[in-house]
Amino acid sequence: MKWQGRKESGNVEDRRGMGSSGKVVAGGGIIGVIILLINMFGGADLQNLTPVLEQMNNGTEQTTQRDLTPEEQLQGKMMNVLLKDTEDVWAKIFQENGMTYENAGMVLFSDRVQTACGAASSASGPFYCPADQKVYMDLKFFDELESKFGAKEGDFSIPYVLAHEVGHHVQTLLGTSAKVRQMQEGMSQKEANKLSVALELQADFYAGVWTHYNQEMNQFLEEGDIDEALSAANAVGDDAIQKRVQGEVIPDSFTHGSSEQRKYWFMKGYKTGDIKQGDTFNNAR
Repeated sequence: MKWQGRKESGNVEDRRGMGSSGKVVAGGGIIGVIILLINMFGGADLQNLTPVLEQMNNGTEQTTQRDLTPEEQLQGKMMNVLLKDTEDVWAKIFQENGMTYENAGMVLFSDRVQTACGAASSASGPFYCPADQKVYMDLKFFDELESKFGAKEGDFSIPYVLAHEVGHHVQTLLGTSAKVRQMQEGMSQKEANKLSVALELQADFYAGVWTHYNQEMNQFLEEGDIDEALSAANAVGDDAIQKRVQGEVIPDSFTHGSSEQRKYWFMKGYKTGDIKQGDTFNNAR
């Protein structure tokens, strides 16, 4: 992926290096995996996680701070560029459809973070908080994605995940997320899950649309990048995660979609570049 030499966003907060010496739930271990499954890619309300995290983080905490390594500084610069790419692409798409895009913020953090949606640890994975309209990312997640979930090694899993989370921001701006939450009230868990799957698959579609536009605008793709995105989508499919963690697949409990669904909708967005073809609610495949 080519990213150097482009403009950077002014909407990134880098809180990495700011941590706590108290008990923090990390991505490893069975509890971390459970929370990761609950909230993989922003599908859960973080307010539901807050009591769990607080209960497991009992004890006196002291804030610590360290200098970022040169590698971390370079990663931060890349994230600034990628967020700017999302801003430029979605501003163009919204303008083409007679609307005005409002930029999302992004927070880079280590271990745990406080948000307008509640407290979260790195175990929750990357997520979007609609209350403050910010994407939260602990970049160590991508090491876990490769080592524990079998995603192909490479740098394009990062823009894929970021574009997916910004897709949730687009859904917030368009009112889709609020409409889904309203429809889920009073539904059975099975039916509510179907709507959650549709919402997540649409965010994957939007990630593909962003990739399509960004390639046209910046020629940023390199050989193998799309394969890396598809590998990441495959790794975080509900069926792949359930099979790896519990040894069996229960489709009615899916909240994000199968690996094949996630790959299909990303590629549909990438190939068409047409935001109007992302109706996952009436065609979740």
